[in-house]
Amino acid sequence: AEMSTEETSPSSWKKTALSANMLFGMGNPLLDISAVVDKDFLDKFGLKPNDQILAEDKHKALFAEIVKRNKVEYHAGGSTQNSVKIAQWMLQKPHKVATFFGCIGKDNFGEILKKKADEAHVDAHYYEQNEEPTGTCAACITGDNRSLVANLAAANCYKKEKHLDLDSNWELVEKAKVYYIAGFFLTVSPESILKVAKHASENNKIFCMNLSAPFISQFFKEPLMNVMPYVDILFGNETEAATFAKELGFETDDIAVIAHKTQNLPKENIKRQRLVVFTQGKDDTVATVGFLSALVQEQSLEECIRAGHYAANVIIRRVGCTFPEKPDFH
Repeated sequence: AEMSTEETSPSSWKKTALSANMLFGMGNPLLDISAVVDKDFLDKFGLKPNDQILAEDKHKALFAEIVKRNKVEYHAGGSTQNSVKIAQWMLQKPHKVATFFGCIGKDNFGEILKKKADEAHVDAHYYEQNEEPTGTCAACITGDNRSLVANLAAANCYKKEKHLDLDSNWELVEKAKVYYIAGFFLTVSPESILKVAKHASENNKIFCMNLSAPFISQFFKEPLMNVMPYVDILFGNETEAATFAKELGFETDDIAVIAHKTQNLPKENIKRQRLVVFTQGKDDTVATVGFLSALVQEQSLEECIRAGHYAANVIIRRVGCTFPEKPDFH
């Protein structure tokens, strides 16, 4: 991973013991439906072999078809929800270091997500509504490639005033030291993200964001740039970094230069210099999470990177977002 960092490295952060709700995540809780498909299937729905997109009307039939495949698997998913789960797994004890907010439907898929969050010892507080069903994400697998099509449904119904603003929920936000929200949530509730980001900035806590997918920088640049001044750590992979650079007119495709220019974008809390973590390779999201788990323990930057590599190496060998009983990372 390319990094650019200067004076304020995490090693200067105060060491504290882990306690409940120290890591806060908010995003789109989705049930992943994954199946091996062929090129014809991708072509039929106009999908690239490796991509992440939001479902449109033309993809409705895709969801009906993918569940009929012979080897279909269901996993609790959603980028941020997966991230906080793996972070909790890396940390092991105490339970519920990780908090997660998002919106689901009152249905079977929603119950599965609740059960899975519980099994992962994540303190999930879902806003439940019955206008839309729980969101799903079709993972269309060909060889080593995954084309992800997200049908947000309920996930898109998250309401700041109906959930985040409630005292009992906001108290959990205040308990956190590290915040992580994937860029994907910018399509749902930018006002919720801003409220959390401003809280982090005003209280000198760490707010992390992920560029998530090229379409975020392309079509949700305005909400993304509204949050950027509050972002202490920005994650992304090389494709997302290149798209982001293009959208901002950086006129370079050198990843180190993009990282440096991104680091120097305007920043609200000047006590913390922005850290930019651009990963190269398939295991980018998982590396992010390992990094987060070390961050919550207030380890040095080197440790954060090492933890990121460890998580990536273990989880990448398994299908979907599954992990062994315990990490053997020391």
